[in-house]
Amino acid sequence: MKTILTEFGRSLVATLFFAVILCGLYPLVVFGVSQLLFPNQANGSLLHDRSGGVRGSAMLAQNFTGAQYFHPRPSAASAGDPTSAVSVNNFDATHSGGSNLGPTSSNLVANVTQNIATCRSDNGLATNAIVPADAATASGSGLDPHISVANAELQVPRVARARGLSEARVRELVQQNTNGRDLGVFGEPRVNIMTLNFALDSLAGK
Repeated sequence: MKTILTEFGRSLVATLFFAVILCGLYPLVVFGVSQLLFPNQANGSLLHDRSGGVRGSAMLAQNFTGAQYFHPRPSAASAGDPTSAVSVNNFDATHSGGSNLGPTSSNLVANVTQNIATCRSDNGLATNAIVPADAATASGSGLDPHISVANAELQVPRVARARGLSEARVRELVQQNTNGRDLGVFGEPRVNIMTLNFALDSLAGK
């Protein structure tokens, strides 16, 4: 009995020790370091308007559909059936994910065909105009805030007309909101449409 009580006491002390270290001190250290070195990222990369209200996050796309905004990639993140032949595009963050449709899926073909048609229609393109791949397919998360530089360039004329800005001014904003390759080597340059659209609205005093 004495041995059992001794082992129980040791187990209890070890449990309390690691609870304090791993559930108390470690999270506090991580929180403190993140707030000190990366406060914006640690708090969600939030975008605030002039009144201080939260407009969104630079890391989560929203479903911009107006002509005055740059449109994000199609999204399969919806409360409906992501394998459906109809793209819902409601960017539901509680249902983040891809469609998981395979390359031989007729639903995937239907979704891509619809996305291409929508992109051409929104931007006044010819019915046989080539559309960037990221304008036709959804991202793996369904909430990717980035689009390719080619996709952004394709949308510049529409946004410039809708906002009464010169294309040169809009391209300048695109450049300012373009992220380069990671570590200068990995991936491709990409445009953050959340910060880009936020910058456009800021010009209009929103």
